[in-house]
Amino acid sequence: MGRCKEVTAAKLTDDLVVDILSRLTYKDYCRCKCAYKAWSALSSDPHYHKKLPTKVTTGLLYQGRNKSAIPLVSLSQDDEEIDGILADAPHYEHLEIVDCCNGLVLCKYRSNYTTASICRFVVCNPATRQWRMIPDTHPETDDPRYVTVLAFDPSWSPQFYIFNFHLQRHRGSIIGTSKLEIFQSESSSWLVDDKWDSDIIVSRRPHLFLHGMLYAETTGQEVVVFEGLEEMSDGTLPYHWIIDMPSDSSYVGTFTHGCFDKSSGNLHYALPDVDGHSIVVWTLDEYAHGLRAWILKCHLSMTDAFGRDDFVHYDNGGDGGNHQWFWNCDYCIVALDLEKDLVFLSDQRTDKLLSYNICTGILKQIRDGFERCQYYVYVPCYSKLPDQESSV
Repeated sequence: MGRCKEVTAAKLTDDLVVDILSRLTYKDYCRCKCAYKAWSALSSDPHYHKKLPTKVTTGLLYQGRNKSAIPLVSLSQDDEEIDGILADAPHYEHLEIVDCCNGLVLCKYRSNYTTASICRFVVCNPATRQWRMIPDTHPETDDPRYVTVLAFDPSWSPQFYIFNFHLQRHRGSIIGTSKLEIFQSESSSWLVDDKWDSDIIVSRRPHLFLHGMLYAETTGQEVVVFEGLEEMSDGTLPYHWIIDMPSDSSYVGTFTHGCFDKSSGNLHYALPDVDGHSIVVWTLDEYAHGLRAWILKCHLSMTDAFGRDDFVHYDNGGDGGNHQWFWNCDYCIVALDLEKDLVFLSDQRTDKLLSYNICTGILKQIRDGFERCQYYVYVPCYSKLPDQESSV
């Protein structure tokens, strides 16, 4: 039966197929592309692209622990989830989500056909269904570990950048950073910083790209700031400096991650307080002579939102006579969007994805069973991928 349908579909002209697909909802269109891959190519055709269903969707891309498909949990009431939103990207079935920045999504390609000595990235745009393969990197070790960050801001530059930090390990533990690779889309090449300070270990999150500067939190409770990316076209590596995290965040920040965001042109940082009763939001203010300081902006009451105040518990992680207590909170911050007055939370107790409205104080369930996801990235908006020639 399936064979008959396939032959029938193959006989349809492109004009007729586009006419049929144009009548579908965006969600159904995404499913059709997954079912019949020949239809995916039509979305890349300039003649047909404007006729096909499109939707500027805000939501969270996520991926299961088994590296399965990459659906999008929409924040629209019309769509709870959209399947196969990145299905146009090459090797879609082998992609792993790595990062997202201003509408562009960075994925890593892994399969049984690639060796551990090759790191292959793909940059995708779910809205325009564009993608771009990134030249492979070739690490020095056979079992590399990375922290990889995507930097893109169309209001600052049409180019995007990929920061690839190579981690040093000893007996399974991360002891430093061996080198830093930076990719620039304009030159389509990697620059290598072999003199990178090995003591600076960038966390997998949080980070933010703002005004041409990348802010990335380190494992040492600091923020490393990169500037001068526009000079990379001349082969010049960007320079960096360190700023401290808010002093009140140092304890909690060793056990959980917060979130960066931008609002009114300033960098913000959010993290639960020590008892979990509220989420503390700081803003980074810049003073004369380049001095910067974190200023407390507000407390967001989780006690009122959840209707309880028993969030934090401590686990004894000691071995033998060595006692070390670990701070644990029932919720963690998934994403922060201050311009839309939203905080996204993962509730560890109920295994749910929640949104908290800063203005109303209302907590709303978005999805159930969310904690079983291995990785997720928030997509606040979509932007056009910088014009470059795409090839597999």
